[in-house]
Amino acid sequence: MIQIAFLRNKCIGCYACVEAAPQHWIMSEVDGKSCLRKGQRKGAFYLKNTSIVEHEAIQRAARNCPARIIKIKVLGKEVKG
Repeated sequence: MIQIAFLRNKCIGCYACVEAAPQHWIMSEVDGKSCLRKGQRKGAFYLKNTSIVEHEAIQRAARNCPARIIKIKVLGKEVKG
């Protein structure tokens, strides 16, 4: 499982994230900024957990973002000992 953290208020509307991973981002017709699909707002960030299978596309979106406002965190599995 991975977590996407997206700082939307710093988005410059360049479309790079939508191009790289359209299943996770969409452009707003209201303000021209991208929106993280099904993202939950927490403070200034929008967060979304998704499958590790999506990691490559999300990493490409983060790498292509000129504003550097997409962060990816790999969530560990809890191991009972």
